[in-house]
Amino acid sequence: MADRVSREKRSAMMAAVRGKNTAPEMLVRRAAHRIGLRYRLHDRRFPGRPDLVLPKWKTVIFVNGCFWHRHNGCRLTTSPKTNKSFWQRKFRDNKRRDALNYERLKVMGWRVIVLWQCEIVNVEQIANVLKLHFVGTSDPK
Repeated sequence: MADRVSREKRSAMMAAVRGKNTAPEMLVRRAAHRIGLRYRLHDRRFPGRPDLVLPKWKTVIFVNGCFWHRHNGCRLTTSPKTNKSFWQRKFRDNKRRDALNYERLKVMGWRVIVLWQCEIVNVEQIANVLKLHFVGTSDPK
């Protein structure tokens, strides 16, 4: 099946996909701040450059897009109809890299939390999810 847009247009569309400061990530950041969590953003010193690094709790948070990181069973985990071998390889490599980064972080003694795009509804909901991860700590409200 041929692509419905030109090669140049497709390239521009893919280049516009953001890796940082996405809408789901911004909701997670607002929720974390609201409950008193303080964090660093996209710290290059860590494998995978986690979206949020919470040094006080030795925890990192990844806000993963379901399409790019292949959230199992999710309706957003679709596959393009064209250039299938490229996309299969791309998705496989993304999953391998994610697993390797998570394992490296765990070996370094960090707790890894992965939040999926489809699970992030609003600030209040994600604040409740984050509270569950930080129950028993002194700061989260």
